[in-house]
Amino acid sequence: MSRIGKKPIPIPQGVNFGFKDGVATVSKGNRTMTLSVDDRIQVTIEDGNTVIVGRADDGRDSRALHGLTRSLLSNMVVGLVTPWEVKLEIVGVGYQAALKSGVLSLQVGFAHSVDLKVPEGVLCELPDNTHISVKSADKHAAGQFAANIRAVRPPEPYKGKGIRYAGERVRRKAGKAFGS
Repeated sequence: MSRIGKKPIPIPQGVNFGFKDGVATVSKGNRTMTLSVDDRIQVTIEDGNTVIVGRADDGRDSRALHGLTRSLLSNMVVGLVTPWEVKLEIVGVGYQAALKSGVLSLQVGFAHSVDLKVPEGVLCELPDNTHISVKSADKHAAGQFAANIRAVRPPEPYKGKGIRYAGERVRRKAGKAFGS
């Protein structure tokens, strides 16, 4: 049995969870998230405040989907209560970010600025021009937009310049050694 899959998912007050025709729906206020669940996975609601995820058989695919489905449902519930947040840092002389009407503009050493449209359901904040905070109730959306930002200029190993996740360690390399 999957260690992750057999853990129950607690449903907090104010969050509504429904499962009908293979589609799980989680809502809080005006925000609703849905997940299509495979036929081999069984979702049951116990006591109105706990969700149990099970599987039909012990096949390899069923075992893999068991833990995955439970994690996705749990992330939906947790994200509606407290949004997922990914923090990024911009390192480099003259490297900076600006946010104008839903478009994140990055100046990271190119001859032009790189503009990224902030997806719907994702909130992008700039505490200062070298730090970016990406928040969303959808963990995948927050992580994917943060990865798209980082992909514009990933940190390079010689000077460490680029866009990195907060707390990410960049492995530095020695430059060319001159012989005498």
